[in-house]
Amino acid sequence: MKFFKLEYTALLLCALCVAFSAGWFARGTGATPIRVETEKTLSAAQTTLTLLAPEATAQAGTLLVNINTADVETLMTLPGVGETKANAIVAERAANGSFRHVEDITRVSGIGEGLLAQIIDYITVEDS
Repeated sequence: MKFFKLEYTALLLCALCVAFSAGWFARGTGATPIRVETEKTLSAAQTTLTLLAPEATAQAGTLLVNINTADVETLMTLPGVGETKANAIVAERAANGSFRHVEDITRVSGIGEGLLAQIIDYITVEDS
């Protein structure tokens, strides 16, 4: 009996499948599967943000200031931001629209990378 190449290949593949299946079932159930459990916890900062009143200041590190909605007094609570820079932030926001990213605050005259590094942990950008 002569086998053609296609028949030989099909027989070989069937034999491999049978061997694999036999090995798969022969491995037994003696090994226990590894169970990985993860726990998601809130950080202290997240818990603090949800529990504090809105009157908390940014310098205390308790609440983020939304630079799209904050008034001059709230902006002045940021480290390194005085009345002049706070007014400039509000004017920039009024002239060119809301900030899309926290880094966009560098559009304001007088706020560069150095001041951004000081206040980036205290500011956020959310739509009003």
